[in-house]
Amino acid sequence: MTTEAVELGGEPWPVELMNTVWADRQGVHDTLDDPEQARAWFGGAARGLGRPDGTVDDEALRRLRALRDALRCLAAEATADDRPTWTSPVTDADQAVAVVNDAASAAPTWSALERDEGGALVRVTRSHGSAALAVVAAVAEQAVDLLAGSADLRACRAPGCVLYFVRQHARREWCSAGCGNRARVARHYRRHHGGQFE
Repeated sequence: MTTEAVELGGEPWPVELMNTVWADRQGVHDTLDDPEQARAWFGGAARGLGRPDGTVDDEALRRLRALRDALRCLAAEATADDRPTWTSPVTDADQAVAVVNDAASAAPTWSALERDEGGALVRVTRSHGSAALAVVAAVAEQAVDLLAGSADLRACRAPGCVLYFVRQHARREWCSAGCGNRARVARHYRRHHGGQFE
């Protein structure tokens, strides 16, 4: 049986990156461990961030994995996440901050004007670094805004889930409807059977 990464969609790119670690009944999976899936995720992020020319190389993937692990460490701290299912290999928050800062500074970017095929002026993003590192830097920059800003970052507390989400509605408690259903079933089971539901 093959497993595929959970596609949440709609979360900020730093949260989507954190959620490249996901769980199902077979265990915890890491999308970035598979080179093909990692390149596909990176391509989606590059397009989503308006940098479709970002061809990923090994250095960018290494930085992306390091950034993801640092973000999961900082998200666990920010959300008081004590879920034992999967923890980041980065355990020191100060080290995680250094990784985020390094990623954000790896490819300074600026806006420029160009003409599109029709001759209209359009805004483009330029970088001193490679296009791939510019994508990693853009995700890191968004992570700085997310972790230092007012976003309501949450750890999904559904049984077996290892994902994070940004709560945009006061009643949202889980990363997805599926996790909400699992949490309700587990609560019902505990109430009526007094045991742990897995």
